[in-house]
Amino acid sequence: MNYKTKGTCAREINFEITEDNKVKYVQFVGGCSGNTAGISKLVEGMPVDEVIRRLEGVRCGLKPTSCPDQLATALKEACAK
Repeated sequence: MNYKTKGTCAREINFEITEDNKVKYVQFVGGCSGNTAGISKLVEGMPVDEVIRRLEGVRCGLKPTSCPDQLATALKEACAK
């Protein structure tokens, strides 16, 4: 799936969810490469609900969102479909 981010340096997030509702793959396009690569590696294999619980509401400085928060939003939207 592909999610166009809002309010972050990363422009989009590409990800896959397995049939048993786990995060299989995450790739951020843009953003701080070390941080986004680290987030991707940490969440791969985790249940989607756990990723959302941990990352939702994380802020980047004074911004109202962040790359992790946008990943939580993307996963929530994907699960709602």
